[in-house]
Amino acid sequence: MAPDARVRIELEWTGVDDEMMIALHARRSALSIARFATVYPQRPLVLVLTGTDLYRDIRSDAQAQQSLELATRLIVLQPEGLRELSPAHAAKAMTIYQSARFLRPGRRSRRHFDLALVGHQRAEKDPLTAVRALLRLPAELPVRLFHVGAALDPGLAAEVAALGALDGRYRWLGALSQAATRQIIKRCRLLLLPSLMEGGANVLIEAVTSGVPVLGSDIPGNRGMLGADYPGWFPVGNAERLAELMTRTVQDPGYYASLSRHCAERVSLFSPARECAAVCSLLDPIRQP
Repeated sequence: MAPDARVRIELEWTGVDDEMMIALHARRSALSIARFATVYPQRPLVLVLTGTDLYRDIRSDAQAQQSLELATRLIVLQPEGLRELSPAHAAKAMTIYQSARFLRPGRRSRRHFDLALVGHQRAEKDPLTAVRALLRLPAELPVRLFHVGAALDPGLAAEVAALGALDGRYRWLGALSQAATRQIIKRCRLLLLPSLMEGGANVLIEAVTSGVPVLGSDIPGNRGMLGADYPGWFPVGNAERLAELMTRTVQDPGYYASLSRHCAERVSLFSPARECAAVCSLLDPIRQP
């Protein structure tokens, strides 16, 4: 079967005679978007909006706002993102969920209830809330917290390390490959997602498609993935409430089953075939004779 399109990935558009552009980040790709729109004003220009776009940059950054105007199509990664757009911009937007290959849950520890925290150490990911919650758990609770992510913010990483050193149940693994990270996730019983902002966290998808439920911050980017009625949300930055939910998850099989059931009901949204079909639909304008 012939491919739908020949794709080239660039950090910055080099001026090649492309039939369309798909740009990631309204602010970071602003110059490439502006150049493409100037050279090829009649060609499709698709802009994928991330969490920093939706919940920060498009509110105040002039270049990000110009990118919204120039794009012929906008993509959000979960439907709550549409609420952040003006009516005019929402009218040219669509939702495309990201995907991950389905994996069977891995072999899990019988002695410990293992938790995963995946995200580079930077303020938006708020790893401190997860570690503070861990410190609030009863000492006898048999949990371990495996933290995957690079120390992008040295000051924050030092603060996390200092807190983590107070509890032997915290394990920082540093930056790992995607494949290695997925192996860590699927061997855990729960993913913690305490982010301050998310456009549509891929790590949530990687967890759910591995049979691992989530405890996450109650932000639009998370609600849009698993629904506002998902029973695993906690207020942003609230380590005490997160600790309560972590304890309940370990001690209450019915609650854990409820989290798992809600995730299983949404997992079909994150299939590679569904994402592929949605992305290929973006080619429709250039397929037309």
